[in-house]
Amino acid sequence: MPGPEKHSLTLRGHRTSVTLEPEFWQAFAEIARAKQRPVNALASEIDAIRRPGEGLASAIRVYCLNHFRNTGA
Repeated sequence: MPGPEKHSLTLRGHRTSVTLEPEFWQAFAEIARAKQRPVNALASEIDAIRRPGEGLASAIRVYCLNHFRNTGA
């Protein structure tokens, strides 16, 4: 099983990166496609609502988990 991989993102004009397991990155990209949003736009939305002190990668993982829990997919 491959380990986490670094992915570059642009959030509100600023470059950053997140390190996610391939399965989470694929799930995140799938959610973005389903919502017809670019990955960067969805990441910006998650960044804006994440809890203080919560890392962006963790927030993306939780977002993916909640998405699939709520959709029953």
